[in-house]
Amino acid sequence: MINFIWAGLIIIGVIVAAFTGNMEAVTNAAIDNAKTAVDISLGLIGVMAMWLGILKIAEEAGIVEKLGNLLRPILKKLFPGIPENHPAMGAIIMNVAANMLGLGNAATPMGIKAMQELQDINPEKDTATDDMIMFLGINTSSVTLIPISTIAILTTAGSLSPTEIIGPTLVATLVSTTVAIIAAKTLQKLPKYSSTNPLRNAKGGN
Repeated sequence: MINFIWAGLIIIGVIVAAFTGNMEAVTNAAIDNAKTAVDISLGLIGVMAMWLGILKIAEEAGIVEKLGNLLRPILKKLFPGIPENHPAMGAIIMNVAANMLGLGNAATPMGIKAMQELQDINPEKDTATDDMIMFLGINTSSVTLIPISTIAILTTAGSLSPTEIIGPTLVATLVSTTVAIIAAKTLQKLPKYSSTNPLRNAKGGN
């Protein structure tokens, strides 16, 4: 859908430029911005490599695992349908911890693994469980302590204080994750949605 929206905007822009006699300006803008995009992309390589290297060291040092252990008691309450010591919980913990530290490359496979494990304990394979929905909400909103990509873009764009984004990002993602959790928990209690919970139906509605 987003591809159609962008294509529509480009086509409308070209048509308007043609009728208003501004085709040359559109052409120049397209060429200039294409060059800018390449410059930014190349500039991101060094910054991203540095930050990912630092965070990789942190990962190897066990910081991600330690953060995961701190999150375990909270996540156990958010995912009551996951059995004790089930591998799904471990994958969720590592995914959340990696996202918090900006380790997107490490978070993605853990997120996929978590969903696969949650699907294994799902008695109705064509219907998402409350835990699956909760995980999707938390993973999408994702509390972020170090927004690496944003810092890298700001640095490449010439920002004098690119790390100032850390505070606002933390506040914004805390709010988004809180809203996601509240929304998921609230909707789970509504009869319309609670009646379709596969795990509850498997237990006879208890």
